[in-house]
Amino acid sequence: MDLNSLQYLQPFVHYSLHFLVPGLLAFLFFKQQWKRAWLIMIATMLVDMDHLLATPIFDPGRCSIGYHPLHSYYAIAVYFVLLFFPKTRIIAVGLLFHMLTDWQDCQWH
Repeated sequence: MDLNSLQYLQPFVHYSLHFLVPGLLAFLFFKQQWKRAWLIMIATMLVDMDHLLATPIFDPGRCSIGYHPLHSYYAIAVYFVLLFFPKTRIIAVGLLFHMLTDWQDCQWH
């Protein structure tokens, strides 16, 4: 497979990581409440609302990490701290995995 063919896989990988892998993480780490955990992790995609502050709103060549306010390194540090509190742990996992997904997206460019 050549590099041009790989670019067509990017949306599939990106959206699989945003929707399917959180379900797997929920099932593996939050077995007792995996459906609820999965829905919460899906809801953390609301963090992408910060894209509305950018001009243009969507730029396929732009890396979200470090550019948008809720994708900043400061925000990521806050998401990491949320891991230490049981009441915010699922949200933190969702947000951090979202950031990891967006970071890997940056690696395609």
